[in-house]
Amino acid sequence: RGTGLGGGHDEREQTLNAILVEMDGFDSDDRVILIAATNRPDVLDPALLRPGRFDRQIVVDLPDINGREAILKVHARRVRMAPDADLRQIARGTASFSGADLANLINEAAIIAVMKSKEYVETEDMEEARDKVRWGREKKSRAMSDEERRTVAVHESGHAIVGKLLEPDVDPIHKVAIIPRGMSLGATMYLPQEDSYLMRRKKLLGTITTALGGRVAEEILVGDITSGVQNDLEAATEIARMMVCKWGMTKELGPIDYSEGEETLFLGREITKVRNLSSETARKIDNAIRNIIESCNEKAHQLLEEHKDALETLTLALLEYEVLDGHEVELILEGKPIERPEPERQKAKPETDNNEQPAEAEGLPEFREGIQPA
Repeated sequence: RGTGLGGGHDEREQTLNAILVEMDGFDSDDRVILIAATNRPDVLDPALLRPGRFDRQIVVDLPDINGREAILKVHARRVRMAPDADLRQIARGTASFSGADLANLINEAAIIAVMKSKEYVETEDMEEARDKVRWGREKKSRAMSDEERRTVAVHESGHAIVGKLLEPDVDPIHKVAIIPRGMSLGATMYLPQEDSYLMRRKKLLGTITTALGGRVAEEILVGDITSGVQNDLEAATEIARMMVCKWGMTKELGPIDYSEGEETLFLGREITKVRNLSSETARKIDNAIRNIIESCNEKAHQLLEEHKDALETLTLALLEYEVLDGHEVELILEGKPIERPEPERQKAKPETDNNEQPAEAEGLPEFREGIQPA
């Protein structure tokens, strides 16, 4: 691996030659099968892949829904599962998870169940663990000012409203929250209900429109734009660039692949690579990407202006409840009230005498996660 810019005595060159010499020493009657694995097939030297060497390649792809269910059953044997735990439901909601992700999900679910003083791991524990594995752990201890908290609520409401209005062309809304999770201050989570192997143009445009919904919502309700749109713009621009350069989804440039080779330099390959695009074509590509982004931005602005009342209502609901699921977002769009008990953060504290300290709540607070009781 690497750039391969060294000389003939480069370590990578010597290792490759040694492997090739050893493999040439096998005769057809030696009954020896040589097996190897790599997660970087793009940097393998072609000499390794010629007939008589590693001539049969088997691609181990991410598991489908049946494979994920089987993997979950294997790892679930190590923990005490509730009799009604639905592994099929978890497998359906973990599209694109690898085997390692699923093993981590079971471990996290067991930790969550222990912290809640449960005897068994239940389906809700696995769903909470799935959210943690996919989007990062919640950071409820991070303090934000009221103004920043409202801005985050407006931003996430914009994503949620646009995403809900564009269903089923985009993945359904799973949850929207203003609790910091991972590196973000809030999150709008989308959860595909089935494995998808093809990306349709309508879905790609809907994904870009949803990504821009947060920025548009800030413009409408806050009257300004914050730096929180950075990841959204990066994702939207990357999708638009792929649509133009790789997938031929624009009329201006037609069904032509304009992408530059992204092959990693190895053993001196492609050092003299030249640019294949003219300046005029590059300008057309930039304009096509801009047109896609601007049209999706206008679509998001139109949707949010038409449903401005729902946007304001969802913002207030997020400020009150902090976390809403997709069904509750749909109720707000329909103008129906959310039926939910009083949020935990606003529940009355237990009554105590003046000289008594309130009893410690059951379970360990999140900032003490990992600390085991004596």
